[in-house]
Amino acid sequence: MQYKRFGLIAAAAAAATLALSGCTSTGGETQASAATSTPAMTTSAKVDAQAHNDADVAFATGMVPHHQQAIEMSDMLLAKQDIDPQVVSLANDIKAAQGPEIEQMQGWLTQWGTAMTPSPTSAMPGHDMPGHDMTGMSGGQGMMSQADMTALQNAQGTEASRLFLTQMIEHHNGAITMAQAEIDAGQFPAAVQMARSIVTSQQQEITTMQGLLDSM
Repeated sequence: MQYKRFGLIAAAAAAATLALSGCTSTGGETQASAATSTPAMTTSAKVDAQAHNDADVAFATGMVPHHQQAIEMSDMLLAKQDIDPQVVSLANDIKAAQGPEIEQMQGWLTQWGTAMTPSPTSAMPGHDMPGHDMTGMSGGQGMMSQADMTALQNAQGTEASRLFLTQMIEHHNGAITMAQAEIDAGQFPAAVQMARSIVTSQQQEITTMQGLLDSM
């Protein structure tokens, strides 16, 4: 009778040990699996986030100097007297929108390991401008020539307002063309999103500028 009881106790203890061993092994495997998969998933996400193609690079390298010239044109206008307040407001809006976009695109180019050749368009008025021959630009894309910039620099009053609006409409149309190319062929999500925003915002500004021109 005692031998029988001892056998039952021993069997129960063995079963408990096996159960505990199974739980520990399963938990360890689960923890190890989680620890192993998390870094892999994170690395994969980073790779996906950095994925880009030639269209993305062309968009950023072309749009940075394009935006820089728009800011320079706005600075020229804002330095003048007797400018229509609505045109002054528009010039300030252009600077406020495009300045941060320049910084963002320059950050992408750095992330992608793409060198950005300094452009004279980032200089103050009076410096040489490469106009339609800019690196990264295709067929002008609305870029103003040196003669265009000189004309804006010399214009005053209503003439300056009208010239700024006329030139900026052409400039914006070029930006929209560039942005649409990125939307069609780009791969980097943030760049495509910026391109969509440029199309929307600059088309709205074109409508505003055309209305201002018609009222002058």
